Amino acid sequence: MRRVRLGVNIDHVATVRNARGGVSPDPVRAAEAAMAAGADGVTAHLREDRRHIIDGDIDQLARLCRARGKPLNLEMAVTDAMLGIAMSHFPQAACFVPERREEITTEGGLDVLRGHNTIAPAVRSLQGAGTRVSLFIEADPQQISAADETGARVVELHTGAYCDAFRAGDAARAAVLLERLREGAALAHGLGLEVHAGHGIDYATVGAIAGIPQVAELNIGHFLIGEAIFVGLNAAIGRMRSLMEQATLTREAVV
Repeated sequence: MRRVRLGVNIDHVATVRNARGGVSPDPVRAAEAAMAAGADGVTAHLREDRRHIIDGDIDQLARLCRARGKPLNLEMAVTDAMLGIAMSHFPQAACFVPERREEITTEGGLDVLRGHNTIAPAVRSLQGAGTRVSLFIEADPQQISAADETGARVVELHTGAYCDAFRAGDAARAAVLLERLREGAALAHGLGLEVHAGHGIDYATVGAIAGIPQVAELNIGHFLIGEAIFVGLNAAIGRMRSLMEQATLTREAVV
């Protein structure tokens, strides 16, 4: 069975900490607990306004992940400042995402078509330093082709619209969006890109996404951190891993 990797985003542990100030709850401790519970890596988004993860968190997370032999996936805007921070830490992985100060969370994928001249040099710089670079994009054929042309070898498909439609009970729209994700994953894989997926995934939606044959990794954060309030991080991650593995068995049985 080919195992779909799970990256756990611990941003919102930092959100809770920052709501009151101080040092608790500690996102680094959450990262350590997530890896102990079966996460294959840790994702953290260092935003321009430092609304959750801060620079000191990245320092500690980078050390922890190196010590545990697990990748730190640094989500970041495509800016000189963020590129400099990434180059100083040499994370095992980095994901370029769009960022607007007024958004609550990342809204949609990176526009690689328009941003090629900025994105491609940043991809080259990080990959040259040994970092695996992914681009967070919509499952749109033009964006996927543009991502391939930057030299990045990984795309992360934005699953938020599908998850929102599914939770809203809009079965027809959810079916269309899921098919778009499937087609996008097949196209990206055909171009030689590794396919990841993330945003808005929960227990109800993970099966369909993990069941896409080309998907190699899921990055899930907000839902797992919220669920951990009620059942603990170990149990939340354990159930998510179980659902992912069930989906993988199903897709291999179909193939």
